[in-house]
Order: sequence, then C-alpha cells, then structure tokens
Amino acid sequence: VACEELKNSRMFMKILEAVLRTGNRMNVGTDRGDAQAFKLDTLLKLVDIKGTDRKTTLLHFVVQEIVRTEGSLVSGADHHNVDSFNNHQCTLQDEVDSRKLGLQVVSGLSGELTNVKKVAVMDSDTLSNDVAKLAKGIEKVVLVLKLNEESPLKETNQKFSEAMKGFLERAQEEILRIQVQEKSAISSVKEVTEYFHGNSAKEEAHPFRIFMV
Repeated sequence: VACEELKNSRMFMKILEAVLRTGNRMNVGTDRGDAQAFKLDTLLKLVDIKGTDRKTTLLHFVVQEIVRTEGSLVSGADHHNVDSFNNHQCTLQDEVDSRKLGLQVVSGLSGELTNVKKVAVMDSDTLSNDVAKLAKGIEKVVLVLKLNEESPLKETNQKFSEAMKGFLERAQEEILRIQVQEKSAISSVKEVTEYFHGNSAKEEAHPFRIFMV
C-alpha cells in the first residue's frame, strides 16, 4: 500500500518535479545542471540548504512555489467557472486567496502518504529476523511433538499432543502466509525503488529507506 501511495501521489510528484527544476537551476553550467532524477533521500537535505537570510531553506522555497502554482490553478479554475467576466489582472486579495487555496492542496500530501510514514520507521532486516524467529519457533514445536510421540508417556500426554497438533497446523499456515507477504512486500519495495532511483536502486543497502521522505 505504501508503495502505491508513493507512486500515485500527485502532490508528491509535483514536489519531486519542483525540486528537480530548482536543483538544475542552481547547478546550471555544471555537470549536475541537467539531472533527470535524484534519490528521494535528497529531500531530507533540503532543510540544510539555506538562503542568504540563513532562515529560508530550499524546502521553504520549493513548497512556496508549489503553493503559488497550485493556488493559481485552483483559483483560476474557480474564477472561470463562477464568472468568466472577471478576466482581469489579479488583485492583492486574489493573490492571498490563491495562496490559501494552494496551501490547502499542499497540506493534503500528509493524508496521501499515511502508510508511507508508517513504513518509514520500519527496518527490513528487523522484519526478516522477526519472521525467521517465528519460523524457528514453529520448528521447536514440531520437535516437541516428535519427542512426545516417542515418549513412553505418549498416552498420558495424548490431550496435550492433540491440542498442540491443532495449534501447529494453524501456526504453520499463518507463518506461510506471513512469509509470502514478506516476499511480496520486499519485491514491491524493490520495484518502487527502481521506479524512482533507476539503476542506482541496486546500490541501496536499506530497502525501506525509500520511504524516509
């Protein structure tokens, strides 16, 4: 789900486009001035790049640009639909209203990436280790049942054995389902990483880092 959110979020794509354009303008005349893409974790560095006032960051600039353009699109459509006669130069109030509309649109990004934020705090190695521990636990239950079957007290422990067999059957099905989901999740993460990072996706040591945006 998080992968789909990342790929299908219109506003997130707008931010990526704005960052890419801004970066290319800043690096014009250099080898990095005609970039076609960038790693998503670059977004985390936008707050470190500040303007001459040492307060305004590159992130502020990018967001303000998107607020302005999105607001213009929304307010422009509204003005056209409500009263096409009002096709005149924007007033100061128009500009304020436009920015408010743009801010409303941009603020919706958080809602579009709800699951992305949840996955961002997870670790793929921890996930794999947890699944492996569950599988190991099931192997121990199998061993206990085997020892019980070979025990001279087999008949005495019959109720225990029957109860554990029922538990084992359900647990094995659950573990198998979890393992399938894990493989599917890792595969989806690799696909979305390749979607955004291209060939450099193979260099990513921590797959879930793609969600730290």
